Amino acid sequence: MEEEFDVIVVGAGPAGSTCATFLAKKGTKVLLLDKAIFPRDKVCGDAISGKSMAAIRELGLEKTIESRPHGIVTGVTLSSPNGAIVKIPIPKVYGKKGQGYCVRRELFDNMLFETATKEKNVTAIQGFQVTDLIRKDDFVKGIKGIDLKTKEEKEFRANIVVGADGSHSVVATKLGVNKVDNNHYVTAIRAYYDGITGMDNTIEIHFVDEIIPGYFWIFPLEDGKANVGAGMLFSDLKKNGIKLPDTMFKLIKENKMFKERFANAKQIGPVNGWTLPLGSKHRKSAFNGAVLLGDAASLIDPFSGEGIGNATTSAKIASEVIAQALEELNFSQKFLAQYENKLRTALDTELATSHKMQRLGRHKFLLNLIIGKAAKKEKLREALSHSLVQEIPLKKIVTPLGLLKMILM
Repeated sequence: MEEEFDVIVVGAGPAGSTCATFLAKKGTKVLLLDKAIFPRDKVCGDAISGKSMAAIRELGLEKTIESRPHGIVTGVTLSSPNGAIVKIPIPKVYGKKGQGYCVRRELFDNMLFETATKEKNVTAIQGFQVTDLIRKDDFVKGIKGIDLKTKEEKEFRANIVVGADGSHSVVATKLGVNKVDNNHYVTAIRAYYDGITGMDNTIEIHFVDEIIPGYFWIFPLEDGKANVGAGMLFSDLKKNGIKLPDTMFKLIKENKMFKERFANAKQIGPVNGWTLPLGSKHRKSAFNGAVLLGDAASLIDPFSGEGIGNATTSAKIASEVIAQALEELNFSQKFLAQYENKLRTALDTELATSHKMQRLGRHKFLLNLIIGKAAKKEKLREALSHSLVQEIPLKKIVTPLGLLKMILM
């Protein structure tokens, strides 16, 4: 007899595993599916934001992170196209440590996946590729897929299907909302390095001529290793004929800010690339019998490219609405739209602000002016520092008046 579940979660990354864990703790019977076998790599900057840490703390996993290989982050280093450099510390807030973490996604995602699978109400199947949705009377009722090892085709049914299967989401595609808009998709590449000099436990974001509009990054990892990468809107890459790997390697080899720092550094493994749908364009995320989370819901921060925090935020909100839907036996789009409404309330202002920052980042003179001023003005550094932990909302800074105040500080 075919086993049925309350909820099927497709994708066991941060959004899917976190949602499965929260649901299981409420007594929900969850099937968690992923095409990969964990642990697996995921191309990313590897930084764990404060928003991500909120979910980590709620799941009781902060000590687990600290027990595994990680880089400590005590601040952010920004550089402008004309070479100005400013270091912005992460402040201590409410007695919490003024630091964050960088953890390779192979380790971080596996930690969240293991946490989900320890729940008695979670059944996990790895190496399973979802290929289609099961529908009845305009409602999603389950999924079809194939076991990638045995090639056996299977079907599973549930009251709600959660699409948490990333930027190339099969669930979103089958729901008709995974269309690519080059102006709202970013292409990024990442490589791991060992032996870069000048590392100081800060996340480095460099606005350099070679990669504008966009930026080059160096993020600290364990044992002196680093995550090195670059990102740019797909539309700009296409328009300017830029090949991102070639541009990044040339930057490392020839740019005066980096060539000495990378002189004796060794690349570890290949360069990997990926494309991500940005939160600067809304994507419908609630349907009859289904919801979308994380990258599948197009929640990537338009400026930083960070997605884990918004993924875990969407997971938490979705788990609460889904639990209520199961209690009331109402799986309609109208009911599940509560999830999308709460998600927009939580994230829309932040995503809109980040989109404004992305647009500002296209202008070299503004980057030179603001970063140059911040390098000289302590009050401006303090304002930016507290915006990192959202004591001063970025929306108050990224306005004409806010920018003027920053410049005059």
